[in-house]
Amino acid sequence: MYEKTFPNKRFRYTLYFLKKHISTSEIILDLGVPNPFSKIMLENSYRVVNTIGEDIDVDQTALKVEEYDVVTAFEIFEHLLNPYTVLNEIKSKKLLISIPLRLWFSPAYRSKTDMWDRHYHEFEDWQLDWLLEKTGWKIIDREKFTHPVKKIGFRPLLRYFTPRYYIVYAERV
Repeated sequence: MYEKTFPNKRFRYTLYFLKKHISTSEIILDLGVPNPFSKIMLENSYRVVNTIGEDIDVDQTALKVEEYDVVTAFEIFEHLLNPYTVLNEIKSKKLLISIPLRLWFSPAYRSKTDMWDRHYHEFEDWQLDWLLEKTGWKIIDREKFTHPVKKIGFRPLLRYFTPRYYIVYAERV
């Protein structure tokens, strides 16, 4: 997935936000298979368990386990058809989630070769907030941040000052 580009700024910012809210003594269930950011969490002394690649739209078994203190979902919810059900099934008391924001100047992302690498939802911040509220989560902290790309053009210029990512720390009500 990161053969040509590695999202260093996004990973640095996500780690900063994680350290701000989650202690290394807490056990984290990271939605998604092991990935470069789950490796970064492990390198920073977090105790992380990943899901095994199951389709969590259909099978939420991993979410129903109560031994996790925190669930993290970094760029996962935009791929789900039914994030409402997934958020309802999480048993942990803490949630840290990030999503790419819908950009008015860029169409929804869709890989032509990888069925799993497609965005079904491209959220605006208020939509994720509402979804979290409706599923019993209280947002404690939230931030938006940009992620410029090193390309020339109108859209790359807009990415310098238009927030691309939204990250939220929430607790179960």
